[in-house]
Amino acid sequence: MSTQGTRRPGGIHPRPAPRPRLGRGGEEGGSRAGDWRGSGEPGGAPRTSQVGYVLVGGRSSRMGRDKALLPFRGAALAAVVAREVEIAAGSARLIGDPGRYGRLGFAVLPDAYPGEGPLGAILTALRAEPPEGTGHGGAEWNLIVACDMPGLGAGFLAQLLEAAQGTPADALLAGCAGHAEPLCGVYRRSALAALEAAFASGERSVLRALGGLAVAYLPAPDVTAVANVNTPEEWAAHGR
Repeated sequence: MSTQGTRRPGGIHPRPAPRPRLGRGGEEGGSRAGDWRGSGEPGGAPRTSQVGYVLVGGRSSRMGRDKALLPFRGAALAAVVAREVEIAAGSARLIGDPGRYGRLGFAVLPDAYPGEGPLGAILTALRAEPPEGTGHGGAEWNLIVACDMPGLGAGFLAQLLEAAQGTPADALLAGCAGHAEPLCGVYRRSALAALEAAFASGERSVLRALGGLAVAYLPAPDVTAVANVNTPEEWAAHGR
């Protein structure tokens, strides 16, 4: 899954979550930089309507094979990532082709815009009904991650959800080495209309589509925590 930002292979080393920083669009800190001091400390915000999603089905052109199906810890990489999302959010669904990914053990929602990149998949997630009829309309808080991050752990993902529910932002993204990671974040349902408008105008960059929204950033616990793998060399270097 292609993203904007700098990511490298590696693992995760959880630590207490720092406070999120609020900004605009893809600029960490942005025009509204500074610490937002709310109730987003771990254990402080109620776990209201929240769901988790893993984006699968990217082209994987540099890898030469489907990254979602790479063997990892005795399962497919996407299934391992989805399990971490499920632990953090209480549920996990894949966004992609049900015929290809339905055997991974998680529900699969068809991407409403196949071939149009991760922004279309994010729209698919924000429009979805919560799993098993748990509510009406989309969930308020949507944890959305790419399938190609073998270092993701439930601890940091839970911190993202906790912090997101304590900020006024439309989205809270992981921050890493000064970059925002749009495919590891929590998207509030309130972001849907603006993202739909950006997509309809022809925009396909997630960060640019977020440009008019309030976006908060939570630093990853380690520079490698949100690392993805794009090439066979990176996959080999990551270790399995």
